[in-house]
Amino acid sequence: MKKKNLIISVKNLYKIYKTETVETTALNNISFDIYQGEFVAIMGPSGSGKSTLMHIIGALDKSSSGTYKLDGQNIESLSDDELSEIRNRKIGFIFQAFNLLPRTTTLKNVMLPMLYAGISKIEAEKVAVKYLTMVGLENRLQHTSNQISGGQQQRVAIARSLVMNPSLLLADEPTGNIASAQAEEIMTIFKNLNQAGHTIVMITHEPDIAAHAQRIIHIKDGQIVSDLKSQKN
Repeated sequence: MKKKNLIISVKNLYKIYKTETVETTALNNISFDIYQGEFVAIMGPSGSGKSTLMHIIGALDKSSSGTYKLDGQNIESLSDDELSEIRNRKIGFIFQAFNLLPRTTTLKNVMLPMLYAGISKIEAEKVAVKYLTMVGLENRLQHTSNQISGGQQQRVAIARSLVMNPSLLLADEPTGNIASAQAEEIMTIFKNLNQAGHTIVMITHEPDIAAHAQRIIHIKDGQIVSDLKSQKN
């Protein structure tokens, strides 16, 4: 049996925020591995450290100490420009707020990461249509993002996250701004993507959403309190 690649390796990670008078430990000796093809939910209450961890996994911030490797590459040692390149090529982001340009068509929103990477407009359009079709929005290509529902906007964001063929899909509270029926549709898309081989890490505080993942890592007060297989899977 072929051994799966190690996508995320976090070892003894600390994140400490300092002011002149106060030192706050947001992450306290966090360690875990995530392999290719896993669907992992990171859960915890507000203030648990899950958002801080998400920012480090997403190469949006660096730890105070410890190591984080993405696809075998040590993220901690990279420059800001190199981190930007990693974010564009290796990580597909899906945010609670969608982060779409409101008066831009769904097609152009999905094309943008490819255009930034220097991919031709013709190729970018072809790939964007492919992924928008995959999430069921082939009839909404020319609608601007403020002309479609929240659930449809999140589908656009998912399509956009896939276009650079990233090693990791990183979803931060992906159902936080949409109705429960649409949330179930979004989770079905995630499960289908995972079954197709995509590695997904999802940050959430909702147990029913986390249950869709294969594995749930619980964080409290900056520490991992459990790392278990989901009961649903």
